[in-house]
Amino acid sequence: MNGASREALAAARERLDALTDSTSVDAGSLADELAAVTALLDREVSLRRVLTDPAQAGEAKAELAQRLLSTQVSGPAADLVAGMVRSRWSQSRDLVDALETLADTADLTAAQKAGKLDDVEDELFRFGRIVSGSTELRAALTDRKATTSAKSELLRGLLGGRAQSATERLVTRLVTAPRGRSLESGLESLSKLAAERRDRMVAIVTSAVPLSDPQKQRLGAALAKLYGRTMHLNLDVDPEVLGGIRVQVGDEVINGSLADRIEDASRRLAG
Repeated sequence: MNGASREALAAARERLDALTDSTSVDAGSLADELAAVTALLDREVSLRRVLTDPAQAGEAKAELAQRLLSTQVSGPAADLVAGMVRSRWSQSRDLVDALETLADTADLTAAQKAGKLDDVEDELFRFGRIVSGSTELRAALTDRKATTSAKSELLRGLLGGRAQSATERLVTRLVTAPRGRSLESGLESLSKLAAERRDRMVAIVTSAVPLSDPQKQRLGAALAKLYGRTMHLNLDVDPEVLGGIRVQVGDEVINGSLADRIEDASRRLAG
């Protein structure tokens, strides 16, 4: 998103935070309602265009949203959507993308309130690793011929009782309604969104053997100092990393492994 849409999303996030700060609002239920509105506007293109038409008065669009949603979702959800359509959006699809982001954020907020946000972050990362390591599982979850219920049942068998409920809901929505995203990019976006809940960055750390607690603490402190933000470590073990570690933060890779050094040295000799 850029321009007006970015500003509109930022304002909507502030309203969502204000709503979920209230003890009377169930963040998990709000997430389900926002996801339902996302599906509605993703499906009904003409309605989406009306609600984002810059030629229409913001208040008129908000009243239309309220009329359509007041009997379908709770008051807080309808108010949040009405506030969003008052804003200006660069593209009509940006409104749907923003609603999807808010639904995911509400689920993560519910996990945070329950003290389970760290677990959800780790489970999203682990699930991504499982998917990347199994072509059969990825094929089953991305099969366009498979029904939504079949994919949901498969995920229930994989995650039900083994992961936090927020993790299961987030992954199920991603798989059953990818909206053009790849499974990998969707999981990465969810992981980053989870980290943002604590204003943290995510570092993917690959080592030949599991790191000890003191090693993790020292690495986390060093990365926090380097990037100026608290760092959440997603730890992975790869025996092919012969020594040291490999750290990826966003698109930046810090090569500290022996295997990388050997590869670099081989390239220099070959050159």
